[in-house]
Amino acid sequence: MRDFTWHVFTQTGDIEAYLLYKEMIQLGAVGQGPESAPETALGEPEGEPASP
Repeated sequence: MRDFTWHVFTQTGDIEAYLLYKEMIQLGAVGQGPESAPETALGEPEGEPASP
């Protein structure tokens, strides 16, 4: 589902899709170790651009 919301965001630029994607990432990372969500030096998950 995360991949779908990211794809919708990249294709349409819909901010709601981006916010849903970020919420899903955060919910998925709750209760898991830091290795579950690798981040860049800026704190953004790898594979996506910096927040608008």
